Amino acid sequence: MYIVDDICYAGNPCDNPRVIEAKPLVGGMMLLHFSTGELKLFDTTTLEGSAFDILADPEVFNAPRVEHGFVSWAEGTVDIAPEYLYEHGVTYYQDDDLLLAG
Repeated sequence: MYIVDDICYAGNPCDNPRVIEAKPLVGGMMLLHFSTGELKLFDTTTLEGSAFDILADPEVFNAPRVEHGFVSWAEGTVDIAPEYLYEHGVTYYQDDDLLLAG
């Protein structure tokens, strides 16, 4: 058993959280659902390097894929490690009446 944000979970915490769902939002933001049960917001516009320039294209940004816990775009041309997303994401507290919809 472990506790995250005052919520008790069965089992053991994940040493390496994995993304299980990624939802693109406006302005380069993403809502990420992690294997820990946590939701986090991540701002892709803060990513540095020309490799991430492709995410400025709305068609690319709005079509993320989650594979093996990683978020990728453009058929794997660009990906971001889940550890980075987890560490740099901001915890999102979901309203009980809202669902993370795909």
